[in-house]
Amino acid sequence: MDMAVTRAGIYHYDEFDREFLRERVAEFRGQVARRLDGALTEDEFKPLRLMNGLYLQLHAYMLRCAVPYGVLSSDQMRQLAHIARKYDRGFGHFTTRQNLQFNWIKLEEAPDALAALAEADLHALQTSGNCIRNVTTDEFAGAAADEIVDPRVYAEILRQWSTLHPEFSYLPRKFKIAITGAPTDRAAIQVHDIGLLAKRGPAGEVGFEVWAGGGLGRVPIIGTKLREWLSEADFLSYMEAVLRVYNALGGRENIHKARIKILVRDVGAARFIEMVEQEFATLPREKFRLDPAVVAGIQAHFASPPFVVLPNAEADLARAVSDNAAFADWVAHNTNPHKQPGYISAIVSLKPIGGIPGDATDAQMDAVADLAERYSFDEIRVTHYQNLVLPHVRQDELFAVWQALDALDLATPNVGTVTDIIACPGLDYCSLANARAIPVAQLLSERFADLKRQYDIGPLTLNISGCINACGHHHVGAIGILGVDKKGEEFYQITLGGSAGNDATIGDIVGPAVPYDDVTDVVERIIRIYLSLRQTGENFLQTYRRAGMAPFKDALHAAA
Repeated sequence: MDMAVTRAGIYHYDEFDREFLRERVAEFRGQVARRLDGALTEDEFKPLRLMNGLYLQLHAYMLRCAVPYGVLSSDQMRQLAHIARKYDRGFGHFTTRQNLQFNWIKLEEAPDALAALAEADLHALQTSGNCIRNVTTDEFAGAAADEIVDPRVYAEILRQWSTLHPEFSYLPRKFKIAITGAPTDRAAIQVHDIGLLAKRGPAGEVGFEVWAGGGLGRVPIIGTKLREWLSEADFLSYMEAVLRVYNALGGRENIHKARIKILVRDVGAARFIEMVEQEFATLPREKFRLDPAVVAGIQAHFASPPFVVLPNAEADLARAVSDNAAFADWVAHNTNPHKQPGYISAIVSLKPIGGIPGDATDAQMDAVADLAERYSFDEIRVTHYQNLVLPHVRQDELFAVWQALDALDLATPNVGTVTDIIACPGLDYCSLANARAIPVAQLLSERFADLKRQYDIGPLTLNISGCINACGHHHVGAIGILGVDKKGEEFYQITLGGSAGNDATIGDIVGPAVPYDDVTDVVERIIRIYLSLRQTGENFLQTYRRAGMAPFKDALHAAA
Protein backbone atom coordinates (compact mmCIF):
# COMPACT_ATOMS: atom_id res chain seq x y z
CA MET A 1 0.00 0.00 0.00
CA ASP A 2 1.23 3.53 -0.74
CA MET A 3 1.36 5.69 2.36
CA ALA A 4 3.16 8.61 0.69
CA VAL A 5 0.54 11.33 0.99
CA THR A 6 2.06 14.74 1.71
CA ARG A 7 0.42 16.65 4.56
CA ALA A 8 1.51 19.67 6.55
CA GLY A 9 3.03 18.86 9.93
CA ILE A 10 4.52 15.49 8.91
CA TYR A 11 7.97 14.99 7.44
CA HIS A 12 7.71 12.70 4.40
CA TYR A 13 10.52 10.65 2.94
CA ASP A 14 11.55 10.96 -0.69
CA GLU A 15 12.26 8.05 -3.02
CA PHE A 16 15.89 7.88 -1.91
CA ASP A 17 14.77 7.32 1.69
CA ARG A 18 12.24 4.69 0.69
CA GLU A 19 14.69 2.79 -1.49
CA PHE A 20 17.19 2.81 1.37
CA LEU A 21 14.59 1.28 3.72
CA ARG A 22 13.63 -1.37 1.15
CA GLU A 23 17.29 -2.34 0.71
CA ARG A 24 17.77 -2.46 4.48
CA VAL A 25 14.78 -4.79 4.89
CA ALA A 26 16.06 -7.06 2.12
CA GLU A 27 19.48 -7.21 3.77
CA PHE A 28 17.94 -8.10 7.14
CA ARG A 29 15.72 -10.72 5.51
CA GLY A 30 18.85 -12.51 4.36
CA GLN A 31 20.41 -12.24 7.82
CA VAL A 32 17.30 -13.72 9.45
CA ALA A 33 17.29 -16.59 6.94
CA ARG A 34 20.90 -17.38 7.82
CA ARG A 35 20.07 -17.32 11.53
CA LEU A 36 17.10 -19.63 11.04
CA ASP A 37 19.10 -22.18 9.04
CA GLY A 38 21.95 -22.11 11.55
CA ALA A 39 24.53 -20.32 9.40
CA LEU A 40 24.67 -17.55 12.04
CA THR A 41 24.95 -18.18 15.77
CA GLU A 42 22.98 -16.02 18.20
CA ASP A 43 26.19 -14.18 19.13
CA GLU A 44 26.84 -13.42 15.45
CA PHE A 45 23.22 -12.46 14.83
CA LYS A 46 22.76 -10.24 17.89
CA PRO A 47 24.48 -7.08 16.56
CA LEU A 48 22.65 -7.47 13.25
CA ARG A 49 19.20 -7.69 14.82
CA LEU A 50 19.91 -4.86 17.25
CA MET A 51 20.80 -2.62 14.30
CA ASN A 52 17.24 -3.28 13.13
CA GLY A 53 15.53 -2.71 16.48
CA LEU A 54 14.97 -6.38 17.29
CA TYR A 55 15.56 -7.46 20.90
CA LEU A 56 15.38 -10.95 22.38
CA GLN A 57 13.29 -10.64 25.53
CA LEU A 58 12.14 -13.14 28.15
CA HIS A 59 9.41 -14.79 26.07
CA ALA A 60 9.80 -13.59 22.49
CA TYR A 61 11.46 -11.07 20.24
CA MET A 62 10.55 -7.43 20.75
CA LEU A 63 10.57 -4.97 17.84
CA ARG A 64 11.11 -1.34 18.79
CA CYS A 65 9.74 0.97 16.09
CA ALA A 66 11.08 4.49 15.80
CA VAL A 67 8.59 7.35 15.95
CA PRO A 68 10.88 10.29 15.15
CA TYR A 69 10.28 13.08 17.69
CA GLY A 70 6.95 11.41 18.51
CA VAL A 71 5.06 12.49 15.37
CA LEU A 72 2.73 10.13 13.51
CA SER A 73 0.25 10.56 10.68
CA SER A 74 -3.11 8.81 10.71
CA ASP A 75 -1.90 6.40 8.01
CA GLN A 76 1.21 5.58 10.00
CA MET A 77 -0.85 4.84 13.11
CA ARG A 78 -3.10 2.58 11.05
CA GLN A 79 -0.06 0.72 9.79
CA LEU A 80 1.13 0.22 13.35
CA ALA A 81 -2.31 -1.20 14.18
CA HIS A 82 -2.02 -3.52 11.17
CA ILE A 83 1.39 -4.76 12.38
CA ALA A 84 -0.04 -5.30 15.88
CA ARG A 85 -2.81 -7.47 14.42
CA LYS A 86 -0.75 -9.45 11.92
CA TYR A 87 2.61 -9.87 13.61
CA ASP A 88 1.96 -9.36 17.34
CA ARG A 89 -0.91 -10.12 19.71
CA GLY A 90 -3.12 -7.17 18.88
CA PHE A 91 -1.47 -4.41 20.88
CA GLY A 92 1.61 -2.21 21.12
CA HIS A 93 3.42 -0.43 23.95
CA PHE A 94 4.28 3.28 23.67
CA THR A 95 7.51 4.15 25.46
CA THR A 96 9.17 7.05 27.23
CA ARG A 97 11.29 7.67 24.11
CA GLN A 98 8.12 8.28 22.08
CA ASN A 99 8.59 4.93 20.31
CA LEU A 100 6.34 1.88 19.96
CA GLN A 101 7.31 -1.63 20.98
CA PHE A 102 5.79 -4.90 19.78
CA ASN A 103 6.53 -7.59 22.37
CA TRP A 104 5.57 -10.82 20.60
CA ILE A 105 7.33 -10.80 17.24
CA LYS A 106 8.28 -14.10 15.60
CA LEU A 107 11.81 -14.06 14.21
CA GLU A 108 10.77 -15.47 10.84
CA GLU A 109 8.18 -12.67 10.49
CA ALA A 110 10.39 -9.80 11.66
CA PRO A 111 11.49 -8.82 8.11
CA ASP A 112 7.84 -8.69 7.01
CA ALA A 113 7.03 -6.42 9.95
CA LEU A 114 9.93 -4.14 9.00
CA ALA A 115 8.73 -4.12 5.39
CA ALA A 116 5.29 -3.07 6.60
CA LEU A 117 6.87 -0.26 8.61
CA ALA A 118 8.78 0.90 5.54
CA GLU A 119 5.54 1.11 3.54
CA ALA A 120 4.46 3.86 5.94
CA ASP A 121 7.80 5.72 6.02
CA LEU A 122 8.61 4.11 9.37
CA HIS A 123 11.50 1.91 10.50
CA ALA A 124 13.34 0.55 13.52
CA LEU A 125 16.79 1.96 12.78
CA GLN A 126 18.79 3.34 15.70
CA THR A 127 16.26 2.18 18.27
CA SER A 128 18.97 0.03 19.83
CA GLY A 129 22.73 -0.30 19.84
CA ASN A 130 25.52 2.14 20.65
CA CYS A 131 24.37 4.89 18.36
CA ILE A 132 22.37 8.12 18.45
CA ARG A 133 18.85 7.02 19.34
CA ASN A 134 15.48 8.49 18.40
CA VAL A 135 15.52 12.24 19.07
CA THR A 136 12.66 13.18 21.38
CA THR A 137 10.84 16.46 21.79
CA ASP A 138 7.84 18.28 23.19
CA GLU A 139 4.62 16.44 22.36
CA PHE A 140 2.90 19.79 21.75
CA ALA A 141 5.55 20.98 19.27
CA GLY A 142 4.06 23.20 16.60
CA ALA A 143 0.88 23.63 18.60
CA ALA A 144 1.67 24.90 22.12
CA ALA A 145 0.64 28.43 23.01
CA ASP A 146 3.93 29.04 24.83
CA GLU A 147 6.17 27.78 22.02
CA ILE A 148 8.96 30.07 20.82
CA VAL A 149 10.60 27.79 18.23
CA ASP A 150 9.15 24.65 16.62
CA PRO A 151 11.61 21.96 17.79
CA ARG A 152 10.43 19.40 15.21
CA VAL A 153 12.42 21.19 12.53
CA TYR A 154 15.69 20.77 14.41
CA ALA A 155 14.79 17.28 15.61
CA GLU A 156 14.41 16.30 11.95
CA ILE A 157 17.74 17.92 11.13
CA LEU A 158 19.31 15.90 13.93
CA ARG A 159 17.64 12.74 12.62
CA GLN A 160 19.03 13.23 9.13
CA TRP A 161 22.48 14.14 10.46
CA SER A 162 22.68 11.22 12.86
CA THR A 163 21.17 8.43 10.77
CA LEU A 164 23.99 5.99 10.08
CA HIS A 165 26.54 8.72 10.75
CA PRO A 166 29.82 7.04 9.74
CA GLU A 167 31.73 8.34 12.76
CA PHE A 168 29.03 7.82 15.38
CA SER A 169 27.52 4.44 14.48
CA TYR A 170 29.66 2.64 17.08
CA LEU A 171 29.79 4.94 20.08
CA PRO A 172 30.96 3.79 23.53
CA ARG A 173 27.28 3.49 24.51
CA LYS A 174 23.82 4.54 23.37
CA PHE A 175 23.32 8.28 23.02
CA LYS A 176 20.07 10.16 23.57
CA ILE A 177 19.16 13.70 22.50
CA ALA A 178 16.08 15.73 23.47
CA ILE A 179 14.99 19.15 22.28
CA THR A 180 12.29 21.55 23.40
CA GLY A 181 11.16 24.89 21.99
CA ALA A 182 9.22 26.44 24.86
CA PRO A 183 10.34 28.00 28.16
CA THR A 184 8.62 25.14 29.98
CA ASP A 185 10.76 22.06 29.46
CA ARG A 186 8.45 19.25 28.36
CA ALA A 187 11.24 17.07 26.94
CA ALA A 188 13.38 16.43 30.06
CA ILE A 189 16.46 17.96 28.41
CA GLN A 190 18.57 17.99 31.58
CA VAL A 191 18.58 14.20 31.89
CA HIS A 192 19.75 13.46 28.35
CA ASP A 193 23.18 12.94 26.85
CA ILE A 194 22.53 16.17 24.96
CA GLY A 195 19.60 18.44 25.82
CA LEU A 196 18.64 21.43 23.71
CA LEU A 197 16.40 24.39 24.46
CA ALA A 198 15.59 26.22 21.23
CA LYS A 199 15.04 29.95 21.73
CA ARG A 200 15.31 33.31 19.96
CA GLY A 201 17.84 36.09 20.26
CA PRO A 202 17.26 39.86 20.37
CA ALA A 203 16.65 40.06 16.61
CA GLY A 204 14.39 37.01 16.52
CA GLU A 205 17.16 34.69 15.35
CA VAL A 206 17.04 31.03 16.40
CA GLY A 207 19.63 29.70 18.83
CA PHE A 208 20.01 26.99 21.42
CA GLU A 209 20.85 26.52 25.06
CA VAL A 210 22.97 23.35 25.17
CA TRP A 211 23.15 20.80 27.98
CA ALA A 212 25.17 17.58 28.05
CA GLY A 213 26.08 14.76 30.38
CA GLY A 214 22.68 14.13 31.88
CA GLY A 215 21.14 10.72 32.26
CA LEU A 216 19.39 8.22 34.51
CA GLY A 217 20.19 4.53 34.95
CA ARG A 218 22.84 3.19 37.31
CA VAL A 219 24.35 6.64 37.92
CA PRO A 220 21.64 9.33 37.64
CA ILE A 221 23.07 12.76 36.89
CA ILE A 222 21.59 16.15 36.00
CA GLY A 223 23.30 17.53 32.91
CA THR A 224 25.80 20.38 32.63
CA LYS A 225 24.98 23.53 30.70
CA LEU A 226 27.62 23.85 27.98
CA ARG A 227 26.36 26.99 26.33
CA GLU A 228 23.76 29.64 27.00
CA TRP A 229 23.61 30.45 23.28
CA LEU A 230 24.53 28.48 20.17
CA SER A 231 23.64 30.01 16.82
CA GLU A 232 21.52 28.09 14.35
CA ALA A 233 24.36 28.18 11.82
CA ASP A 234 26.66 26.37 14.26
CA PHE A 235 24.04 23.88 15.42
CA LEU A 236 25.41 20.76 13.69
CA SER A 237 29.07 21.65 14.08
CA TYR A 238 28.64 21.94 17.85
CA MET A 239 26.76 18.62 18.00
CA GLU A 240 29.62 17.13 16.00
CA ALA A 241 32.14 18.53 18.50
CA VAL A 242 30.33 17.11 21.53
CA LEU A 243 30.01 13.66 19.93
CA ARG A 244 33.65 13.65 18.81
CA VAL A 245 34.90 14.36 22.32
CA TYR A 246 32.68 11.67 23.75
CA ASN A 247 33.53 9.14 21.02
CA ALA A 248 37.26 9.68 21.57
CA LEU A 249 37.31 9.71 25.37
CA GLY A 250 34.22 7.79 26.51
CA GLY A 251 35.26 4.66 28.38
CA ARG A 252 34.65 1.50 26.35
CA GLU A 253 36.19 -0.97 28.78
CA ASN A 254 33.23 -0.93 31.20
CA ILE A 255 29.66 -0.83 29.90
CA HIS A 256 28.48 0.80 33.13
CA LYS A 257 30.95 3.67 32.79
CA ALA A 258 30.69 4.29 29.06
CA ARG A 259 28.04 7.02 29.02
CA ILE A 260 28.90 10.66 28.42
CA LYS A 261 27.62 11.56 31.89
CA ILE A 262 30.50 9.56 33.42
CA LEU A 263 33.01 11.31 31.17
CA VAL A 264 31.69 14.74 32.20
CA ARG A 265 31.72 13.73 35.86
CA ASP A 266 35.22 12.31 35.76
CA VAL A 267 36.96 15.11 33.84
CA GLY A 268 34.86 17.85 35.42
CA ALA A 269 32.34 20.16 33.80
CA ALA A 270 34.80 22.98 33.14
CA ARG A 271 37.35 20.71 31.46
CA PHE A 272 34.68 18.98 29.37
CA ILE A 273 33.34 22.32 28.13
CA GLU A 274 36.90 23.38 27.31
CA MET A 275 37.49 20.20 25.27
CA VAL A 276 34.23 20.62 23.36
CA GLU A 277 35.01 24.25 22.57
CA GLN A 278 38.49 23.29 21.39
CA GLU A 279 37.09 20.60 19.11
CA PHE A 280 34.43 22.99 17.87
CA ALA A 281 37.12 25.57 16.99
CA THR A 282 39.01 23.05 14.86
CA LEU A 283 36.06 22.01 12.71
CA PRO A 284 35.85 23.48 9.20
CA ARG A 285 32.96 25.81 9.90
CA GLU A 286 31.66 26.04 6.34
CA LYS A 287 31.56 22.27 5.95
CA PHE A 288 29.26 21.90 8.95
CA ARG A 289 27.42 25.20 8.70
CA LEU A 290 23.65 24.74 8.79
CA ASP A 291 22.43 26.30 5.57
CA PRO A 292 19.33 28.52 6.01
CA ALA A 293 17.97 27.00 2.80
CA VAL A 294 18.11 23.55 4.38
CA VAL A 295 16.28 24.82 7.46
CA ALA A 296 13.65 26.50 5.29
CA GLY A 297 13.16 23.32 3.25
CA ILE A 298 12.56 21.25 6.36
CA GLN A 299 10.37 23.95 7.90
CA ALA A 300 8.12 23.67 4.86
CA HIS A 301 7.26 20.12 5.93
CA PHE A 302 6.07 21.47 9.26
CA ALA A 303 3.92 24.31 7.96
CA SER A 304 0.85 24.99 10.07
CA PRO A 305 -2.29 23.12 9.05
CA PRO A 306 -5.03 25.13 7.33
CA PHE A 307 -6.54 26.56 10.49
CA VAL A 308 -9.75 28.56 10.14
CA VAL A 309 -11.08 31.50 12.12
CA LEU A 310 -13.40 30.21 14.85
CA PRO A 311 -14.93 33.21 16.64
CA ASN A 312 -17.46 31.12 18.59
CA ALA A 313 -15.42 28.01 19.36
CA GLU A 314 -14.25 29.11 22.79
CA ALA A 315 -17.77 30.01 23.86
CA ASP A 316 -19.08 26.68 22.52
CA LEU A 317 -16.47 24.83 24.57
CA ALA A 318 -17.30 26.83 27.69
CA ARG A 319 -20.97 25.89 27.36
CA ALA A 320 -20.16 22.21 26.91
CA VAL A 321 -17.91 22.30 29.98
CA SER A 322 -20.60 23.94 32.09
CA ASP A 323 -23.19 21.39 30.97
CA ASN A 324 -21.21 18.22 31.63
CA ALA A 325 -19.11 17.67 34.77
CA ALA A 326 -17.29 14.59 33.42
CA PHE A 327 -16.30 16.48 30.28
CA ALA A 328 -15.18 19.41 32.42
CA ASP A 329 -12.85 17.15 34.41
CA TRP A 330 -11.35 15.80 31.19
CA VAL A 331 -10.84 19.26 29.70
CA ALA A 332 -9.20 20.48 32.91
CA HIS A 333 -6.64 17.66 32.92
CA ASN A 334 -6.31 16.28 29.40
CA THR A 335 -5.89 19.37 27.23
CA ASN A 336 -3.16 21.91 26.53
CA PRO A 337 -3.54 25.51 25.26
CA HIS A 338 -3.01 25.98 21.52
CA LYS A 339 -1.23 28.82 19.74
CA GLN A 340 -4.13 29.17 17.30
CA PRO A 341 -7.29 30.82 18.69
CA GLY A 342 -10.23 28.44 18.69
CA TYR A 343 -8.07 25.28 18.84
CA ILE A 344 -6.76 23.07 21.63
CA SER A 345 -4.53 19.99 22.05
CA ALA A 346 -6.24 16.88 23.43
CA ILE A 347 -4.28 14.31 25.43
CA VAL A 348 -5.37 10.70 24.95
CA SER A 349 -4.73 8.89 28.22
CA LEU A 350 -3.26 5.40 27.86
CA LYS A 351 -3.61 4.97 31.62
CA PRO A 352 -7.08 3.55 32.33
CA ILE A 353 -7.59 2.59 35.95
CA GLY A 354 -6.09 -0.86 36.39
CA GLY A 355 -4.64 -0.83 32.87
CA ILE A 356 -1.09 -1.21 31.60
CA PRO A 357 0.56 2.20 31.15
CA GLY A 358 1.37 2.93 27.51
CA ASP A 359 -0.47 -0.02 25.97
CA ALA A 360 -2.93 0.44 23.12
CA THR A 361 -4.83 -2.22 21.21
CA ASP A 362 -4.92 -2.39 17.43
CA ALA A 363 -8.57 -1.28 17.54
CA GLN A 364 -7.68 1.72 19.70
CA MET A 365 -4.83 2.68 17.39
CA ASP A 366 -7.15 2.50 14.38
CA ALA A 367 -9.75 4.58 16.19
CA VAL A 368 -7.23 7.25 17.23
CA ALA A 369 -6.07 7.39 13.61
CA ASP A 370 -9.66 7.96 12.50
CA LEU A 371 -10.13 10.72 15.09
CA ALA A 372 -6.89 12.39 14.02
CA GLU A 373 -7.97 12.28 10.39
CA ARG A 374 -11.35 13.80 11.19
CA TYR A 375 -10.47 16.26 13.94
CA SER A 376 -6.68 16.91 14.05
CA PHE A 377 -5.38 17.38 10.51
CA ASP A 378 -4.13 13.77 10.44
CA GLU A 379 -1.59 14.38 13.22
CA ILE A 380 -0.91 12.28 16.32
CA ARG A 381 1.84 12.70 18.89
CA VAL A 382 3.41 10.20 21.29
CA THR A 383 4.42 11.65 24.67
CA HIS A 384 7.31 10.58 26.86
CA TYR A 385 4.66 10.08 29.55
CA GLN A 386 3.34 7.17 27.44
CA ASN A 387 0.18 8.92 26.29
CA LEU A 388 -0.97 10.18 22.88
CA VAL A 389 -1.97 13.66 21.72
CA LEU A 390 -4.34 14.99 19.07
CA PRO A 391 -2.52 18.31 18.66
CA HIS A 392 -4.94 20.45 16.62
CA VAL A 393 -8.58 20.04 17.69
CA ARG A 394 -11.22 22.71 17.20
CA GLN A 395 -12.63 23.73 20.56
CA ASP A 396 -16.17 23.45 19.23
CA GLU A 397 -15.48 19.81 18.26
CA LEU A 398 -13.71 18.82 21.47
CA PHE A 399 -16.87 17.42 23.06
CA ALA A 400 -17.34 15.03 20.13
CA VAL A 401 -13.70 13.94 20.41
CA TRP A 402 -14.15 13.30 24.13
CA GLN A 403 -17.27 11.22 23.53
CA ALA A 404 -15.44 9.10 20.96
CA LEU A 405 -12.44 8.59 23.24
CA ASP A 406 -14.67 7.73 26.18
CA ALA A 407 -16.27 4.95 24.17
CA LEU A 408 -12.78 3.55 23.50
CA ASP A 409 -11.69 3.68 27.18
CA LEU A 410 -9.20 6.39 26.20
CA ALA A 411 -10.68 9.33 28.07
CA THR A 412 -9.51 8.74 31.63
CA PRO A 413 -9.22 12.32 32.97
CA ASN A 414 -6.02 11.67 34.88
CA VAL A 415 -3.16 13.33 33.02
CA GLY A 416 -0.67 14.73 35.53
CA THR A 417 -2.26 12.95 38.48
CA VAL A 418 -1.08 10.09 40.68
CA THR A 419 -2.60 7.50 38.29
CA ASP A 420 -0.86 8.90 35.19
CA ILE A 421 1.92 6.43 35.96
CA ILE A 422 5.01 5.87 33.85
CA ALA A 423 6.06 2.21 33.91
CA CYS A 424 8.47 0.11 31.90
CA PRO A 425 7.47 -3.46 30.86
CA GLY A 426 9.54 -4.84 33.75
CA LEU A 427 9.89 -8.52 34.52
CA ASP A 428 6.72 -9.39 32.62
CA TYR A 429 8.71 -8.95 29.39
CA CYS A 430 12.24 -7.64 29.85
CA SER A 431 15.21 -9.96 30.29
CA LEU A 432 17.12 -7.21 32.13
CA ALA A 433 14.46 -6.56 34.78
CA ASN A 434 14.77 -7.54 38.43
CA ALA A 435 11.11 -7.06 39.32
CA ARG A 436 7.69 -6.46 37.86
CA ALA A 437 6.60 -2.91 37.11
CA ILE A 438 3.25 -3.38 35.38
CA PRO A 439 1.38 -5.06 38.29
CA VAL A 440 2.69 -2.42 40.70
CA ALA A 441 1.36 0.31 38.41
CA GLN A 442 -2.00 -1.45 38.17
CA LEU A 443 -2.32 -1.84 41.93
CA LEU A 444 -1.43 1.80 42.56
CA SER A 445 -3.83 2.94 39.86
CA GLU A 446 -6.64 1.00 41.51
CA ARG A 447 -5.73 2.25 44.99
CA PHE A 448 -6.01 5.88 43.88
CA ALA A 449 -8.83 5.35 41.38
CA ASP A 450 -11.23 7.87 42.94
CA LEU A 451 -11.06 11.00 40.79
CA LYS A 452 -11.96 13.35 43.61
CA ARG A 453 -9.04 11.98 45.58
CA GLN A 454 -6.67 12.24 42.61
CA TYR A 455 -7.59 15.88 42.11
CA ASP A 456 -7.22 16.63 45.80
CA ILE A 457 -3.71 15.13 45.79
CA GLY A 458 -2.90 17.40 42.87
CA PRO A 459 -0.09 17.23 40.28
CA LEU A 460 2.24 14.33 41.00
CA THR A 461 4.53 12.16 38.87
CA LEU A 462 4.78 8.51 39.88
CA ASN A 463 7.34 6.56 37.86
CA ILE A 464 8.22 2.86 38.07
CA SER A 465 11.25 0.97 36.71
CA GLY A 466 11.82 -2.76 36.86
CA CYS A 467 15.60 -2.40 37.03
CA ILE A 468 18.41 0.10 37.46
CA ASN A 469 18.42 0.93 33.74
CA ALA A 470 15.53 3.27 34.61
CA CYS A 471 13.40 2.92 31.48
CA GLY A 472 10.52 4.06 33.70
CA HIS A 473 12.39 7.26 34.68
CA HIS A 474 11.91 6.52 38.38
CA HIS A 475 14.76 8.85 39.35
CA VAL A 476 12.81 11.92 38.18
CA GLY A 477 9.42 10.98 39.56
CA ALA A 478 8.08 12.98 42.49
CA ILE A 479 7.61 9.44 43.77
CA GLY A 480 9.94 6.93 42.14
CA ILE A 481 9.80 3.16 42.49
CA LEU A 482 12.71 0.90 41.49
CA GLY A 483 12.43 -2.87 41.39
CA VAL A 484 15.37 -4.75 42.91
CA ASP A 485 16.13 -8.42 43.47
CA LYS A 486 16.82 -9.59 47.02
CA LYS A 487 17.75 -13.27 47.04
CA GLY A 488 15.21 -14.04 44.32
CA GLU A 489 12.41 -11.92 45.81
CA GLU A 490 11.00 -8.71 44.37
CA PHE A 491 11.66 -5.62 46.47
CA TYR A 492 11.16 -1.97 45.63
CA GLN A 493 13.27 1.06 46.50
CA ILE A 494 11.31 4.29 46.94
CA THR A 495 12.66 7.74 46.03
CA LEU A 496 11.06 11.14 46.62
CA GLY A 497 11.50 14.60 45.14
CA GLY A 498 12.53 13.87 41.56
CA SER A 499 11.67 16.13 38.64
CA ALA A 500 12.38 16.12 34.89
CA GLY A 501 11.31 19.72 34.27
CA ASN A 502 13.11 23.05 34.40
CA ASP A 503 13.87 22.35 38.07
CA ALA A 504 15.28 18.90 37.27
CA THR A 505 16.35 16.89 40.31
CA ILE A 506 17.18 13.29 41.13
CA GLY A 507 14.94 11.78 43.80
CA ASP A 508 16.22 10.89 47.27
CA ILE A 509 16.07 7.31 48.57
CA VAL A 510 13.64 7.12 51.50
CA GLY A 511 15.02 4.02 53.16
CA PRO A 512 15.40 0.25 52.76
CA ALA A 513 13.57 -1.41 49.87
CA VAL A 514 10.14 -2.83 50.64
CA PRO A 515 8.61 -6.12 49.46
CA TYR A 516 6.15 -6.29 46.58
CA ASP A 517 3.12 -6.74 48.84
CA ASP A 518 3.92 -3.54 50.77
CA VAL A 519 4.53 -1.08 47.91
CA THR A 520 0.97 0.16 47.58
CA ASP A 521 0.59 0.74 51.32
CA VAL A 522 3.93 2.56 51.47
CA VAL A 523 2.90 4.93 48.68
CA GLU A 524 -0.42 5.43 50.46
CA ARG A 525 1.42 6.49 53.62
CA ILE A 526 3.68 8.84 51.65
CA ILE A 527 0.64 10.52 50.13
CA ARG A 528 -1.04 10.87 53.52
CA ILE A 529 2.10 12.41 55.03
CA TYR A 530 2.21 14.90 52.16
CA LEU A 531 -1.43 15.85 52.63
CA SER A 532 -0.88 16.39 56.35
CA LEU A 533 2.10 18.67 55.65
CA ARG A 534 0.80 20.49 52.59
CA GLN A 535 0.34 24.24 52.77
CA THR A 536 -2.23 26.09 50.69
CA GLY A 537 -1.51 25.85 46.96
CA GLU A 538 1.39 23.42 47.27
CA ASN A 539 1.80 20.30 45.16
CA PHE A 540 3.69 17.21 46.31
CA LEU A 541 7.08 18.34 45.02
CA GLN A 542 6.78 21.77 46.62
CA THR A 543 5.80 20.26 49.95
CA TYR A 544 8.66 17.78 49.85
CA ARG A 545 11.21 20.45 49.01
CA ARG A 546 9.99 22.64 51.84
CA ALA A 547 9.57 19.96 54.50
CA GLY A 548 12.47 17.71 53.49
CA MET A 549 12.88 13.98 53.79
CA ALA A 550 12.70 13.70 57.61
CA PRO A 551 8.91 13.70 58.16
CA PHE A 552 8.40 11.13 55.41
CA LYS A 553 11.18 8.87 56.64
CA ASP A 554 10.10 9.13 60.28
CA ALA A 555 6.48 8.36 59.52
CA LEU A 556 7.36 5.42 57.28
CA HIS A 557 9.69 3.93 59.87
CA ALA A 558 7.06 4.39 62.57
CA ALA A 559 4.50 2.55 60.45
CA ALA A 560 6.88 -0.30 59.54
